[in-house]
Amino acid sequence: MNIEIVSIAKKEKTIYDPLYKDLTKMISRFANVTDREIFTKDVTKAHTISPEASQKAYTKALEAYIGKDFCITLHPDGKLVDSFEFSKLINDKMNVKFFIGGAYGFEDKFLQKSDAVISLGKITMSHKIAKAVLLEQIYRGFSILSNHPYHK
Repeated sequence: MNIEIVSIAKKEKTIYDPLYKDLTKMISRFANVTDREIFTKDVTKAHTISPEASQKAYTKALEAYIGKDFCITLHPDGKLVDSFEFSKLINDKMNVKFFIGGAYGFEDKFLQKSDAVISLGKITMSHKIAKAVLLEQIYRGFSILSNHPYHK
């Protein structure tokens, strides 16, 4: 299985990198993980214009990545799922792409192209924290599917 995380983010070293590396290594027993961070000039410019312009720029930057595989978008207004429901989303899929938006979220046009729109909770978190939570849930989901005791 292949998992790709595509996010609106500047490529930069963070304090979370060792955590991402550890979680990715744990997941590697079950799937290959690719992390793609995208932050175009259009996104930079749109952030100075308006939230709506930013959402349009996110769609433009990400639209080439959505569609072929099973696509799950993280969005505050998405469906709240527990770890067992999350595991069902990734079960029996060959390729899954997760999308993490920028500061202004996604426009409806992008959300409608997703196979699933989920929320990691009602709290607001940075995309760096969201990625860490997502990676942990991916590992937890695979643990549930394989009856590994980690999820307990």
